[in-house]
Amino acid sequence: MKRFLVPACLVAPVLLMSQTPAAAPVIPMPAVLQNYTAVTAARLGKPEDSNWLSIRRTWDGWGYSPLTQITPDNVKQLKPAWIFSTGVNSGHEAAPLINDGVMFVPTPGAQVLAIDARTGILLWRYKRTLPEDIILLHPTSRGVAIYGDKVYFAAPDAALVALDARTGKEVWVTKVAENQQGYYMSLAPLVAGGKIMVGTSGGELGIRGFVAAFDPETGKEQWRTYTVPAPGEPGSETWPAGDQWKTGGGPVWVTGNYDAATNIAYWGTGNGGPWMGDKRPGDNLYTASTIALDVATGKILGHHQYHPNDSWDWDEVSPPILVDYQRNGKTIKGLIDFARDGYVRFLERTSAEINFIEGKPFVTQNVFKGLDPKTGRADIDPAHKPGTGKTADFCPSLWGGKNWPPVAFSPQTRMVYVPANENLCQTETGRPVEYSAGRSFTGVASAMTVAPGADHIGEVQAWNVDTGQRVWTHKYAGSENWGPMLATAGGLVFSGGTNDRLFHAFDAKTGELVWTFPTNSGIIGQPASFSIDGTQYIAVMSGWGVDSRSMQARLNTLFPGKYPEVPEGGAIWVFAVK
Repeated sequence: MKRFLVPACLVAPVLLMSQTPAAAPVIPMPAVLQNYTAVTAARLGKPEDSNWLSIRRTWDGWGYSPLTQITPDNVKQLKPAWIFSTGVNSGHEAAPLINDGVMFVPTPGAQVLAIDARTGILLWRYKRTLPEDIILLHPTSRGVAIYGDKVYFAAPDAALVALDARTGKEVWVTKVAENQQGYYMSLAPLVAGGKIMVGTSGGELGIRGFVAAFDPETGKEQWRTYTVPAPGEPGSETWPAGDQWKTGGGPVWVTGNYDAATNIAYWGTGNGGPWMGDKRPGDNLYTASTIALDVATGKILGHHQYHPNDSWDWDEVSPPILVDYQRNGKTIKGLIDFARDGYVRFLERTSAEINFIEGKPFVTQNVFKGLDPKTGRADIDPAHKPGTGKTADFCPSLWGGKNWPPVAFSPQTRMVYVPANENLCQTETGRPVEYSAGRSFTGVASAMTVAPGADHIGEVQAWNVDTGQRVWTHKYAGSENWGPMLATAGGLVFSGGTNDRLFHAFDAKTGELVWTFPTNSGIIGQPASFSIDGTQYIAVMSGWGVDSRSMQARLNTLFPGKYPEVPEGGAIWVFAVK
């Protein structure tokens, strides 16, 4: 096993100073960077095995690798090829992006690393200096984007940074939003349709959510579309009169997916502000929704709202994956979303509107009496809807049946693989709250609970997209699940997510757990697979923290000693069959 921190080729030799100072040594650029090929628009259309277009490899969000070398038959021979310590604690949620032998990955602490994907040798490190008074509730990054000869990083202080892919030097920096107003960024930018698109976190701080697009060469803003409409804009009639739209929430903090055929990007939006819906009567578009954006103009072409007047903090920021599926002998150009509110929706994408096809719960859910069969609108049970001065219990918990960690889809098995949490519920009571820029704007007291008689929490579920039925479930008896999924053409599904620090591989067809490996910490990073010189690798970031840490702490309060703290400390693990 090899461990690398700083390669010798990047360390200047020690010089003995004479009366005449010697010229500064010239440090040669590593060969892997000298030969680095920019990601052109043509290549973005047809990704190679080792080139990822987005944090889910392809714009459709499948999280699927076409590589076949690693299979259920040889996965037990999967061993670490190299490990790299990031030197940072907190939650490591990013997906490594690999292009022409170079791995680009961000970490908490506002740094981006370029690493030789063959050896684990550091090529360059970028670290952004953050203001001392930064407002940052979730100190993490979910990835970077690459396009042309640049790497794009959504910095925590709500700035978009373009880096030279060969050197790590800043090319340009654009301020996206005002951090002191509660805006910060944790998502990976989306590169599509000639634009760099981002959104911002801050749903607990009274922001007004948006998606914005920027020119990849200059950083100049091209358009900005708010998820809470101003008076007179479409959807404004779903908000109360007054200025509440200015602090209405709808954050966008997970990277959208993209349909190149229609030039439409699909983005998910978060909770309303404040949390209690009785403070903002109406459906509150476009909170808790998927919105379809024309990438050329930023216009909202269509939407699907998962639950109107959100009062549960059920952000639906994870975008639906683009999968065409069968229903009643007909092919549906589909969108599929396993939502935080505990329901899976099978939707239809068009050149504009989003149509509802089918929906059903995938975990225990007591808030919806059902969904309208034509529109998908949720029929809310008021007994399980908290309000100001009103206490209500509801399932799933505010963390949802599935939180931000993405699903994966395999076109071989026709299954979607879901990181789910079952048997978690919540009790909430709303309380009055006043808006103050950059401060908490939730207005709630809450406590997580576990369903009586529950024998597990974390699950991996597999659903057939053509039948709309669950095929298999793997239960984690002693852990929640915060593990993003990766499916491969070798017939495997990879995921971490558990408090035992294990990286898992499942047989994609049967759900059999065929391989595990203990890492230094819990894995909440997004796995990736790539091929170099005929060898397939699996890469993942290990590093517990942020919401996984918070949920673990609450479980340990409910069951002292059963859910102890998970060791933290970030590392990149890369595996190959040996």
